[in-house]
Amino acid sequence: MNLWVLKIGTSLLRGNKLLSTASVIESFASCIADSKSRGDQIVLVTSGAVGLGCRRLGLEKRPKDMVSLQAVAAIGQGHLMALYESAMSKYHYKVAQVLLTRADLGSKNSFRNASKTLHQLLDWGVLPIVNENDTLSAEELRYGDNDTLSALVATAVDADQLILLTDVDRLYSSNPKIDSKAKPITEIHHPNELKTLEASQSSISEWGTGGIQTKLAAARIATASGIKVQLADGRDPKMLGALLKGSRGGTIFHPHPQPLASRKSWLAHAIVPVGSVLIDSGACIALQKKGASLLQVGIQNVEGNFEANQPVKILNKKGEELARGISSLSSKEIQNSLLNPPNLRCSPVVIHRDVLVLTANSLD
Repeated sequence: MNLWVLKIGTSLLRGNKLLSTASVIESFASCIADSKSRGDQIVLVTSGAVGLGCRRLGLEKRPKDMVSLQAVAAIGQGHLMALYESAMSKYHYKVAQVLLTRADLGSKNSFRNASKTLHQLLDWGVLPIVNENDTLSAEELRYGDNDTLSALVATAVDADQLILLTDVDRLYSSNPKIDSKAKPITEIHHPNELKTLEASQSSISEWGTGGIQTKLAAARIATASGIKVQLADGRDPKMLGALLKGSRGGTIFHPHPQPLASRKSWLAHAIVPVGSVLIDSGACIALQKKGASLLQVGIQNVEGNFEANQPVKILNKKGEELARGISSLSSKEIQNSLLNPPNLRCSPVVIHRDVLVLTANSLD
């Protein structure tokens, strides 16, 4: 038995002149039902609410302002779920709508509750269908794409694999539509390869808000948690069925050799920092080389206003992000300590190593 997280993008669900959205969903539902009949568990992360809302309103372009986006999502979301429910009911499977925002996964308790809810649905044999809550989420809380959301969901349920279905056959070294020298990439083994590719990609599709860059970010998040990721061409109706039977996609992202535990993965990827602390070189070395906690004496500056027990970035002296963690002190308390330095022998712990995760490798 495998636990899969599948992400289906807007560009696929919009269909084409030959296939309607309903037909596309029915083909995916057939593959999902076949996999579930073999004992597999599946969580589906779907885009498409905004695209369907635009279609039902006859809009030729995706709105750019937040209010219009929320409104068309409200129109499209119900229709999207109805299509999935109708398609899965043919195979006698129930579906459940799960709407999430970043705030839902930014809190440890909420992250844990989302995980438990998804697992309960899976235990009941239900297909959880996850989408970003586009109808209510504020701009600063939105993921902007469901690629990132799918990776966080995969982490929350401890999935075996994450499948990203898109409208390209595989990953390329550059955009093959504009670069004739673009080379296909079928395997990504090391995190540094992924980091290099992320820095070079920037394509964004018109109807979706993702693109190759967001898929690379999703792969980074999932593989860091020990989850295998496959990027595959969802335009071929047979591809999903083949993948769920063990075939390979166009590009495989192999899990990190030293994956993060669930708590560390949440700290690294799900939380939204509300401030930052700049630390000295000695503290950098202590965090990276010795696995130490961050002491107050190692902090040189603080940015932003935050309360105790809120997430912050930890920056090196160049202002580059080194780590993230939960501060035990407020920004005001840290500022006061900078004006009145503590005794070196009794410097308090500001971020304990149990709630701190490294996010970079620089010692500078």
